[in-house]
Amino acid sequence: NIWIEEAKKVLAQPAYQGLKLVSVVYGDDQTDKSYREAQGLFKSYPNLKAIIAPTTVGVAAAAKAVQDEKKVGTIFVTGLGLPSEMAGHVKSGAVKSFAIWNPIDLGYSSIYAASQFISGKVTGKAGDKVSLGRVGTVTLDANGEAAMSEPFTYDATNVEKFAKFF
Repeated sequence: NIWIEEAKKVLAQPAYQGLKLVSVVYGDDQTDKSYREAQGLFKSYPNLKAIIAPTTVGVAAAAKAVQDEKKVGTIFVTGLGLPSEMAGHVKSGAVKSFAIWNPIDLGYSSIYAASQFISGKVTGKAGDKVSLGRVGTVTLDANGEAAMSEPFTYDATNVEKFAKFF
């Protein structure tokens, strides 16, 4: 799983030397299962400090479990989520911040990239650099792929504004 490999790389950095990956569980993008998995982590790891979930379903379910079990301020939840589904969890304190790709930037990036492919400025070969205008530049990997923008971080300062959009 790419998420697990990336997490291990991040945790190996000196800034995160105090954090340890204790378990990986799967909620299968189902609310009930994700909620139960979070509760299982609480029981298995009484000193658990954080849950990081790569899906809106998972991060919202984990945040709800933290709230329901009165662990706000003890266990922190973050991951990828939609502002409309996460605003209440930010307000409760179960989630300080989370991220997801801003659809405005993704739309902008995809149109900007598409125009370069159509015009022949970019061929799609590994190593090609693709300008994404105000979003930046990406380099295509061995599969001719690249992330079109960095995830955008949401927190108490901006989640309500974006919750109105998505």
